[in-house]
Amino acid sequence: MMDIDRIRAARARLNGQARRTPLLSSPFLDELAGRRVLVKPECLQHTGSFKFRGAWSALSALEPERRARGVIAFSSGNHAQGVALAARGHGTSAVIVMPSDAPRLKIENTRALGAEVVLYDRGREDRDEIGARLAEERGLTLVKPFDEPEVIAGQGTTGLEIAEDMMALGITRADVLVCCGGGGLTSGIALACEAEAPGLRVRPVEPEGFDDTARALATGEVTPNARLSGGLCDAIITPAPGKLTFPIMQRLCGPGLVVREEEALSAMAEAFLRLKLVAEPGGAVALAAALYHGEELEGDAVVVTISGGNVDPAIFAQALAARSNAG
Repeated sequence: MMDIDRIRAARARLNGQARRTPLLSSPFLDELAGRRVLVKPECLQHTGSFKFRGAWSALSALEPERRARGVIAFSSGNHAQGVALAARGHGTSAVIVMPSDAPRLKIENTRALGAEVVLYDRGREDRDEIGARLAEERGLTLVKPFDEPEVIAGQGTTGLEIAEDMMALGITRADVLVCCGGGGLTSGIALACEAEAPGLRVRPVEPEGFDDTARALATGEVTPNARLSGGLCDAIITPAPGKLTFPIMQRLCGPGLVVREEEALSAMAEAFLRLKLVAEPGGAVALAAALYHGEELEGDAVVVTISGGNVDPAIFAQALAARSNAG
């Protein structure tokens, strides 16, 4: 069962392991957005994304005997690196199933952290099937990227920090925009805010063409994305929201927001120029929504997650070049 107690327990296990990321601001971003923008930079987390929280939470909750046999995960890169580092920190092995079109930086970093990487074609092969088969053959424990209670609990610690920092600022009502793939971070933050800051409304943000969660929240029915690859926002491309995460989001979240890839690239450039942060496209969609979709938001302040910063240099250069050419 997913509840605030599980998130609080995960926080205790993450103490001294995960970084507590701050809320950052810039008057330039405030002016562009037309409201106060508070940025939660999980791109500064270990391995460059929030995924380390869920990975450490999940591995630290395993029985020692199971953990010692090793773990397996499937990921386009951020969960991969989080699990690889968490496994190394627990003295165990990790096998990571990754799409062959994942950013090269993410594949190389996952290997550098000591994990065995198994590549697959996400357009023709089923990563769930590959992961389940290898787990059975090798006796490994599968650590799912989002549809796993302890992973959601770990991601939810981000929400506990947001709630505390917003309280310290005296802000009790605001939209909290979360970069959303399968919904682990979104649902975890939503549960934390429900318990600790009920005036904060969580809203998932997705790239155009991969807006399965926004559609599901609007219709009440989950319809998988027509495409499973091909977008710049690889970190948050999933077939559909999870069976555990969607009911939480349906109960607690406001309407989803959808941004264009060009807006995500522009938000990457603004994050770098105004906050000196490096964001990947999928990690910048929430900031893009705050900056370019203000008419869909409510209130004088908005919180945004920058969920990851593991971007290939060529894509980052593309974002900066587009910003330079635009103005």
